[in-house]
Amino acid sequence: MRLLFISHYFQPEPNFFFGLPFAKELAGRGYEVEVLTGFPNYPGGRIYDGYRVRILQRETLEGIPINRVPLYPSHDNSPIKRILCYTSFGLTASTIGAWAVKRADVAYVIQGPITVGLPAWILRVVKGIPFVLHIQDLWPDSLQSSGMFNSQVGLKMVGAWCNFIYKRAAKIVAITPGIKEKLRERGVPEDNIEVIYNWCDDSQICRAEPNKELAKTLGMAGRFNIVFAGNMGKAQALGAVLEAAKIVGDKQPNVQFVFMGSGVEVDMLKQKAGDMCLKNVIFFARRPVSEVGPILSIADVLLVHLKDDALFRITIPSKTQAYMTVGRPLLIGVRGDAAELVKKANAGLPCEPENPQSIAEAVLKFHAMPPEQLDAMGQNGKRFYDEHLSFNIAATRFEKIFMSIAKR
Repeated sequence: MRLLFISHYFQPEPNFFFGLPFAKELAGRGYEVEVLTGFPNYPGGRIYDGYRVRILQRETLEGIPINRVPLYPSHDNSPIKRILCYTSFGLTASTIGAWAVKRADVAYVIQGPITVGLPAWILRVVKGIPFVLHIQDLWPDSLQSSGMFNSQVGLKMVGAWCNFIYKRAAKIVAITPGIKEKLRERGVPEDNIEVIYNWCDDSQICRAEPNKELAKTLGMAGRFNIVFAGNMGKAQALGAVLEAAKIVGDKQPNVQFVFMGSGVEVDMLKQKAGDMCLKNVIFFARRPVSEVGPILSIADVLLVHLKDDALFRITIPSKTQAYMTVGRPLLIGVRGDAAELVKKANAGLPCEPENPQSIAEAVLKFHAMPPEQLDAMGQNGKRFYDEHLSFNIAATRFEKIFMSIAKR
């Protein structure tokens, strides 16, 4: 069977969930895979070294043929530049890309920006290729929530385009039950939507025993460590976690909050921690994926936190799955689907996002638990991930979808 991947982002851009590893996995299962994408520029908005925008570039990455078409590179905060980035790829993929790719049995369309729906529809009309739409980012909801695009007329136009594409997809895959429910409310037939949770790069996550020497080196030995790893931006709302650290520190000085990563809020968070004279907070710079796992494994609790926004109630942050693979309990400061997933796995405790008192109370509950209970929670999450969320499980479910569509 021939599969065509259509994605705004692709390797060498950071794109594990649905990029090159997924294409290689399917190729290894006997599928002939081809990719239609743009020139790599995410997340910095600059074309990567070794590339330059041209009419069409064909290359092969680890055995997978890639067709790259022009786009306007931008990922800054300018709405106009971001629109140019998204629409330029949609247009060139629908023209140059539609001509360049071979006919496939099924197109797998990864929807971040909904503009990828244009080449999917064009290829359906011109070459008769049915498509599976994998919704990672629900539009226009995410546009409105981000505050980048507030025109009500524009949002209605984007919503109408989304509905047009949904009706033409052979199958829609949602990454959370909440997104499925939103799609159903918008008129998409329930039997045309399937929920497949995102997976993580479990091949890169260390599952080794905690390294005591590493804990000493990092200043984590002899402390009860609450670890947050990843992007520290406005969406993570980590200022509330610092306020919780103050509450906890007054009651249990042994508890330490560890922040590891990068992001636009890092400097502000460091300044706030200093202004609050917090003695129980430390920051580490962003580390390579290969070094993250060992640090997560010496945590007592792993923290997931997002601001209290309606959109995030139907979102499951990717770090949730990554944390589960490590085998440590989760403190989940996200309402909705993410909290339900952790509850279903019996892998941790919830707290109210952006509520310092609630965060602090959950941390103190964890601290009062015996080590055996913490370990059991962590193993529950690890087992749940392996049985329901892993890369292999997701790939098999996608394979069944592709086969069923091809048989039609």
